[in-house]
Amino acid sequence: MTVVESVLARVPGPLRELLLKHRELLKFAIVGGTTFVIDNGIWFLLKFTVLEDKPITAKAIAVIVATIVSYILNREWSFRTRGGRETHHEAALFFLISGGGVVINLIPPYISRYWLDLEMPHVSLLVQETADFVSGSIIGMVMAMFFRFWGFKKWVFPDDLGRRRRDEDEDEAAAALGHS
Repeated sequence: MTVVESVLARVPGPLRELLLKHRELLKFAIVGGTTFVIDNGIWFLLKFTVLEDKPITAKAIAVIVATIVSYILNREWSFRTRGGRETHHEAALFFLISGGGVVINLIPPYISRYWLDLEMPHVSLLVQETADFVSGSIIGMVMAMFFRFWGFKKWVFPDDLGRRRRDEDEDEAAAALGHS
């Protein structure tokens, strides 16, 4: 029994069926949560140390590292039943869509810092850092997440190129529900 199956076995029936129905989105969200921690950990580390005067550059580096981790986790877990393209073609599409996500992710903190002047000395350090977090780690990331999920499903891991038979997925879902 996999970790996912053991967790799902403890979830009440109606919720379990909903989670199974939307398991790709749930897995994508878990990967997103993981990369959220990676992104923000790297961003704060860089912007409070070596890139203190370049917060947008620090954010871009953090997003790129998190995107690489995202590719691996999404390919091998979230969308493992989709795709089937040659790896180099799939990776190129993934990073192209993710590049669009990086641009989308950077727009809100850029607006916050340079259009709204929410940076020192115009505002306090607390206001600056709160604005950075809200604009870069919440607004930008959520906007990029929706764009990426749509792009990954449509172009990177399309359903019509599935890597595994659908029967295997149905067997996995039945096992998670406790129906053998």
